[in-house]
This record gives sequence, C-alpha cells and structure tokens, in this order.
Amino acid sequence: MDFATISADVIEYTSLTTTEKRELESGVRQVLSELTEKYSSQGFFGRMVQGDYIECAVKDPRYALRIALLLKTFIKSFEFQAPGTNKSRIKYFSEHGIRLAVAVAPLEKLDPNSGIIDGEAIYLSGRAIKNFSTSDKQKIIIKNTMFFCSPDNRLQQQFDVLFTLLDTILSRCSSKQSEVVYYKLLDYTEKDIAATLKKNQSTISQHSTAAGWLSIEKTITYFETIF
Repeated sequence: MDFATISADVIEYTSLTTTEKRELESGVRQVLSELTEKYSSQGFFGRMVQGDYIECAVKDPRYALRIALLLKTFIKSFEFQAPGTNKSRIKYFSEHGIRLAVAVAPLEKLDPNSGIIDGEAIYLSGRAIKNFSTSDKQKIIIKNTMFFCSPDNRLQQQFDVLFTLLDTILSRCSSKQSEVVYYKLLDYTEKDIAATLKKNQSTISQHSTAAGWLSIEKTITYFETIF
C-alpha cells in the first residue's frame, strides 16, 4: 500500500533572527495542527523537527500535493523586516520559503502517537532534499525547490515536470499572493478570503490571478485524479 510523505526544510533559516525563527516555528506548528484536524480521516501526521525541518505523512496520497503547497504558501506569506536580518540572503527565503519533496511509496510504519514514520516513502523524500541545504554556504545557487519521488519511473517523470512548473509559478508569488493561494488551497471563496484578510474582494481576485491560481488548481486536480 502506497502512502505519501513530505520532507521539507526552511530555506535560509539561519539568516532569520531569533524572534523571526520563533514566530515561524509557532506558525508552522499551528498549521500542522490544523492539517491534522482537517485531514484526520486521511491519516495525516506532521511534525517540525529542529526548527527548520518538516516531515509529514498521509495515508491517502491524493492529498499530498495540496498539503505540500499549503506548507509552502503559508511559509512564503511571512514577511520579515526585523533589524539584524541578513537582507542579502533572506531574499532566497522570500522567493522560495521552503524546499520540499513529495514521495509516493510504501511505508513500513506510521505511528503518530510514537512519532514514527518509517519506510521507503520517507527515505525517498528525505534524500531528495538532503543535498540541497543552503545553511552555512558562502555561495547559494537555487535551481529547484519542489521534487517528486516514486519507485514508479513513469510517475516520477510525469510529476517531476509538473512540480518544476509549479515551483516556477510559486517562486514569482509575493507574500500577499502566497497568502491568498494558501486560503484558496483551504477551499475559501474569494469573499471569505477578503473577509479574513480585511481586503476588498477585487484585491483578492487580482492577487489570485497574478499568482497563477488557475494553473495551480488544475495541477492539483490532475494530481488528485491520478492518485
């Protein structure tokens, strides 16, 4: 039986101030808690490890891409302007937020109560991002921040292309656009988002269009159809 796992690390986490790190960690933990409730019937489990590393697993692979994008857009919606922030490196955080890999493969054990995710899927997603850490590197080159992994070569090739295209779309989103996409991924209407963010609905619509929501939505629907 195939599960889906998501492994992710925060880009340029070490360039954030202590206050920014705590704010980000608190926000991510809150999102993981909300996802646990929202996707309880799909067997979702998520955790934040060491402040900048996230691991998730879900028994129903259909929801893996939507969950991955919820994490990415939530983190990209953060805006940091605290004194002491390394502005030359924080731009990579603002552009990409997190680097993530989604794997669809078997798991030997998924035990949320014991905090255990073990098996091929988590190994695949973890290895996919392991060698791309930007921490403590003098020169940073970021080409890709979204990866798909599967022991099925056909699926691997099929979704590797789509993930790369999604990556390009999301890298161009501002924090405000990312925030709108985040709520759309939660199935909020534009009217709901406008009320939540206290903005005009026309502004929400503009952000949605500029973010490429139509392409994002179609890709998610296709992913959910395949799995």
